[in-house]
Amino acid sequence: KGRCNDTLREQCLCESNFTTLNRKALSYNKVMYPTDGQVTFVSELSSKPAQKLSKYGWYGNVRLQRFHIPEETAIARWLFSVTKGHNFNCGQHNVTIHIRWGAPPVINPIGSAFPNATLWSPCQSLILPVTSHSSTTFNLSNPAPGEWYVAAHLPEDDGRIEQKGFPSCSYFFQPQLSIRRAVDTPILQQGKFLQQTADPDRPARLKLYVPEFASSLFVSVADCSTGEGVDGANCSLVLRLGSASLQHGPVTVNCSGISCSAALSNPPWHTWLRVVVESSQDNRTVSFSIVSNYTVGCKPKSVGLAADDDINKLRGNSSYTNSSAGNSSVVEDAVAFGNRSSLLPPLLASACIWSIPVLYEEVDVLSLRFNPVNGPNVSVTNTHPTMLTYPLHTQATGGTLNLQLTLNTVSTTESQHTHTVFCVLFYFSQTILTCSTCFDELFLSCSLFLGVFLIFKCVCLSCSSECGNTSLVSVVPEVFISACVEDCGTYGECRLLRSYSYLYAACVCKAGRSGWGCTDDSTAQSYRRQLTATLLLTLSNLFFLPAIVVAIKRYYITEASVYLFTMFFSTFYHACDQPGIAVLCIMDYDTLQYCDFLGSVCSIWVTILCMARIRDAFKYTLFMLGALLIAMSMQLDRKGLWNLLGPVLCAILFMVAAWVYQGVRRRHCYPPSWKRWAFYLIPGAICALIGVCLYIFAETEDNYYYTHSLWHILVASCVVFLLPPKEKNREAFGWTRGWSWSWSWSWRPRVCGYTLCQSSKEELYTVT
Repeated sequence: KGRCNDTLREQCLCESNFTTLNRKALSYNKVMYPTDGQVTFVSELSSKPAQKLSKYGWYGNVRLQRFHIPEETAIARWLFSVTKGHNFNCGQHNVTIHIRWGAPPVINPIGSAFPNATLWSPCQSLILPVTSHSSTTFNLSNPAPGEWYVAAHLPEDDGRIEQKGFPSCSYFFQPQLSIRRAVDTPILQQGKFLQQTADPDRPARLKLYVPEFASSLFVSVADCSTGEGVDGANCSLVLRLGSASLQHGPVTVNCSGISCSAALSNPPWHTWLRVVVESSQDNRTVSFSIVSNYTVGCKPKSVGLAADDDINKLRGNSSYTNSSAGNSSVVEDAVAFGNRSSLLPPLLASACIWSIPVLYEEVDVLSLRFNPVNGPNVSVTNTHPTMLTYPLHTQATGGTLNLQLTLNTVSTTESQHTHTVFCVLFYFSQTILTCSTCFDELFLSCSLFLGVFLIFKCVCLSCSSECGNTSLVSVVPEVFISACVEDCGTYGECRLLRSYSYLYAACVCKAGRSGWGCTDDSTAQSYRRQLTATLLLTLSNLFFLPAIVVAIKRYYITEASVYLFTMFFSTFYHACDQPGIAVLCIMDYDTLQYCDFLGSVCSIWVTILCMARIRDAFKYTLFMLGALLIAMSMQLDRKGLWNLLGPVLCAILFMVAAWVYQGVRRRHCYPPSWKRWAFYLIPGAICALIGVCLYIFAETEDNYYYTHSLWHILVASCVVFLLPPKEKNREAFGWTRGWSWSWSWSWRPRVCGYTLCQSSKEELYTVT
């Protein structure tokens, strides 16, 4: 019982180890598969919690999920499930799913324009029709390792404002990922042949490492044979180099005969490259030999092992490092420091490129800045190119890369045929996009990729030999990462979003603007409309003035104070809440919003309790208790629908109970006057009902400024109708007869436990 004797100790230890290994395998959801050719595969599963989908209005409505695919993954399979949350008929909706490798998908469902000089790449999109429960799968062979992002959303928002807490159609999206990964892939080494076999069901899988500064890569297949006595000259193979990232696929070569080769220009540095050889012959195993070779076009001059010069350079650039409170580091993998003088140092015979080290600074969240260590100016000649390397890490992929180049010529003698040309190289997975243009200043804003390499060189564009003598060109590269494109401009707000531990940013546009940087003005609101909306939403609150006057005239001073509070804060909240440039904020926006919501609900609360005509002590107790509870609920969730309906229903319950009590006691309907019902209560109730219907059902983004203004007018008007008439025993400032100011300061003697009172005649009155 829990003990091992000497003879069983070894068996017990083996069983204990086996149990531990099984627990680890279950915790990682790995299942071992038999060998597939020369490699062994394991299966890994991952799942994300279900999230509620929203209609697309801006990028914040997108539900973003991140998945990690490890190296040597052969197959990735996503399962996307969408479930409807309610049983009532919501119609059929299409859920759009976007998939992208390396960075969050850049999407444009509404077809808005991107900012000028913006570079972005499309993503893979799927459309899933949903009725009650739907699911679809997406398979990808040989996916690129790293981070994959899945985004989902409902169709474009129709602009209707849905009140929180009101029943509505809801859909929940849950993605799951299953991968099959190789664990013992053979390594293809430089210049060494490796014997492999392949058949239609089991391709040969290999990998090779690409070192830095490799300019080209060659993979060759030789000695192809079927081994079944058939002529080997016709054995067919398919050779693939690289991985699939949806935007870019692997290099594919169809081989025929006994040998073939595939070449890859500018392969990605510091990565393991996947090699897959497939056989296209049915029921035949093909054997072959495979070898890889790479060439290094040029390397910069070595800096050696001494780091003292690096520290001195960094100290000399302290004006850049001390400009912010963030962290900084120098990117300098086998790079050569340039001279501080205007001329570059001479290169060695083995070197053919100048590589300038770059200072990497973390300024803020999703805010990074890169600066050349030698200063902002980078010298460029026509003899050798100059390279700057800007690595982009996973934590920064939620932002925007900004590149601005300024060209200045120094001591240049040019003829009419002389021009200066630059090449900007962006790494997209495993390929390079080359932009060659003549410019004085260029601004690029693009989503992030693996890295950016800036290559500068002076080139003569003329076919003539008379290009003049260009001695030196100075370029000022400004590369930095920001959260949003130009901080979303005047009509936008940059907001930081989070998907679990991953941070990203997006623009929320105002005043009818749209687009990735709020630069699309096709549906923009004019200044006249913005001013009209501001005036309607603010001046409509002046309809509370009649309610305040009526309340004071009838000596409801407490109620009038609440109406004044509501009118003041509602006016300035809507003046601060405007999307355009007609905005006025007298204090913090959140404070104005809280006071506006609190005053609105308290106004309804005190009006209905005043209609109940209950005793003053009980009424003011309910006033204070209700105000405290409303303040608490507004702090918890001020936009919840029940924060409005809850106090209203409770107040109506008190009023109905008081009226029923009065009717039973009097044996007559209360209030007894039919004029009170016909000219005050029914019109007031109709105004309140219409206002509530407008507030809950009719408001949209387009008509908000006049429907919400009608809500202000109707609510203020119903107060005028619903306030009860003045109590006959109530005098100025709400003091009832018998409780005058002089009474509170008078003193009357007590005799035998009784107070001597002044004889007075009280008038009988009827409460109406």
